Amino acid sequence: MGNNRENKMSSRVFYGLADIYGGGAFVIIGTFFTAFLTKALGMPVALAGTIPLIGKVWDAVTDPIMGNITDRTRSRFGAKRFYLLVGSFLSGITFLLMWVPFKTGNMTGLYIFYMLMYMLFSTGFTIVMVPYNALLPDMVDDYTVRAKFSGTRIAFSTFGSILAGLIPTIMIKDNTDPFQYFAMALIFSVVFFIVVFLTFLGTWEKKKEPIRVGFTKSFVQSLTVYKSRSYRIFIAIFLTGQGAADFVTGLAVYYVDDVLNAYGGGRFTILMGVLMIAQFIGTLVLTPLMVKTSKKFPLLLGFPIRIIATLAFFFVSYEGAPFNVILILSFFVGFGMAGSSTTIYAILSDMADVDELITSINRPATCSAMATFVRKICTGLSSAIIGLLLALVGYDAKIASSGGRQSFYTRQGITLIYIIAPVILMTLAIIFTLIFPMKKKEFDIVRKEISRRKGEDNTAASDEEKKIIEKVTGFSFDKLWNKENALCFGSNK
Repeated sequence: MGNNRENKMSSRVFYGLADIYGGGAFVIIGTFFTAFLTKALGMPVALAGTIPLIGKVWDAVTDPIMGNITDRTRSRFGAKRFYLLVGSFLSGITFLLMWVPFKTGNMTGLYIFYMLMYMLFSTGFTIVMVPYNALLPDMVDDYTVRAKFSGTRIAFSTFGSILAGLIPTIMIKDNTDPFQYFAMALIFSVVFFIVVFLTFLGTWEKKKEPIRVGFTKSFVQSLTVYKSRSYRIFIAIFLTGQGAADFVTGLAVYYVDDVLNAYGGGRFTILMGVLMIAQFIGTLVLTPLMVKTSKKFPLLLGFPIRIIATLAFFFVSYEGAPFNVILILSFFVGFGMAGSSTTIYAILSDMADVDELITSINRPATCSAMATFVRKICTGLSSAIIGLLLALVGYDAKIASSGGRQSFYTRQGITLIYIIAPVILMTLAIIFTLIFPMKKKEFDIVRKEISRRKGEDNTAASDEEKKIIEKVTGFSFDKLWNKENALCFGSNK
């Protein structure tokens, strides 16, 4: 019965739906939240950019705790699906509250209000995404089947990005009107509730005993996932790959509006549409290739293409530039972005297996929690850095809120940030992906060794298998399968 469910397309669809929220929410926030604060409410850009970063400090508390709570929870729905049920309501409510128009002459009050709303949203996101990221290892064991589920999830995530990239640009015709942002948020709050609830209804979860670890140890326990060599490299791929995407979405409105002077007339909507549709096409093309090759392949193919297209923007970054050329380059940028997300979320589903071999504890929610934390750190750091860099190149929020043009120096600075920052991050992501030590062969060896440690396989590991396991885990073979590896920072040699 389980295998029948695993092989049904409908199962993959229900599993993937929730990532319309996971992928779409941050596209909207990354693209429009700083613009909402600066252009619609008049907050200084350097100040506005710190709000997401402060939210990430809050995540440093909530994400590890949520992973610990999930792994400790017992529910007739399954621990992770229970939080999807709760989170379906929270996802919509907390997202909407971020966009409530709150105009006041007191800039301190304005800042505190939106900082708190962002923290509230971030908590709601954690309640959904930490269990969701941990769900697949408890649904499917097979490496190739997991890749198919991950590919479907990324297709929905990209579809969510398309909706999040297009609908706001259609609705927000005047980016200085805060009520247009709120109307947009109302629509998406309903969408986010529906998709998370449907994933709750259409998924399943293997029954297992909850982990009993005290809350006082939850932070240490969460940090010990970084003892895995594969997980550390995965986090580096996650940070650089998703950070490169955040710089594009976070700066797109400034690049199109201030550099190209092309926000009006539907051109920004068209550009975002091309960018997001290209991601969707990239996902559809790269997922089957990933299943046939390796989970590293989409990023290693997509990012070189994206780097070339990004550098080509140097030649068309001026007012009156041929917009068709910009759209063509944006298509290749979007295609390359699909490679990053496809690789990252496919690899994530395997990290709990490596961690289990190290610790003897199956704790996918803890592995998920730290990945979700890193994802939000990416967004927060990107927003803060973008705000700081825009301030350094002289971006004036008062000119922006009055609909005026930024200086030539500022426009040139935006162009440099829009191009150089993603290229640096993509280059690093390629390097980290090349050294990532696990493909299907290594995964199968890890799973087989777990079976041996559980007494389900009586064979002995060969010398070659031991070397592979040590390379993947970063631990000496005789130090594996030890609960103390999850509870303290001892030697792994």
